[in-house]
Amino acid sequence: MKNVLIACEESQRVCIAFRNRGFNAFSCDIIDCSGGHPEWHIKEDVTRILNPNKYGIQFFTEDKEYHELKRWDLIIAHPPCTYLTVAANKLYNVEKYGEKAVERLQKREDAIGFFLNFVYADCLHIAIENPIGVISSRYRKPDQIIQPYEYGHNVRKSTCLWLYGLPKLNPTNIVPFEEIHSKGKSGGYSGNSWVVRDENGKILPYGDKRVSIARSKTYEGIADAMAQQWGDYLVKIYQK
Repeated sequence: MKNVLIACEESQRVCIAFRNRGFNAFSCDIIDCSGGHPEWHIKEDVTRILNPNKYGIQFFTEDKEYHELKRWDLIIAHPPCTYLTVAANKLYNVEKYGEKAVERLQKREDAIGFFLNFVYADCLHIAIENPIGVISSRYRKPDQIIQPYEYGHNVRKSTCLWLYGLPKLNPTNIVPFEEIHSKGKSGGYSGNSWVVRDENGKILPYGDKRVSIARSKTYEGIADAMAQQWGDYLVKIYQK
């Protein structure tokens, strides 16, 4: 049974998709999981468990159970994109925004460094996901750009994939789409699923942390495609 790490994932959508296909998958994030499976969630900084030491990889899941693995066979990473995206590039203008821009530039450098932790991880099969941003110019262009509407979700939201030892994803269900705008809303900015609401049905403002968490969740169709296509690929190559 292959060991799969889904880094920077609290929703557990990709983790659950791999678990449903028989993989020993774990999600990891610095916050509690919302996917309902604390027994599969590692709540800590992922960089500590990314690479095996001489004893392998050791960690506790959120249910306080101890686990010890030899190594990760597949890593799928979703590093935070706040300072990597090109959406707020104007805020990095030091002449205009002074110290705030300098602070953002340092946070961008830190975010790039965090991204590169996954690039150079000790693992033969790695996928790193992020929106269109500075990684394309500071590191290299992605291997492919996928869209939710290619996997059964009627929205257009460009998602870049950097792949190592993995094939490109193939579309599974192409459907008509609406745009997702910069404020997390699609179509005409109303009456659609990408308006994020609280438990009482009130639309949350764009700056609310709950909006950021909701926007970061992997679409189920994409998660299922990852588990099926990359999972089948691993099974095939390790059966040879």
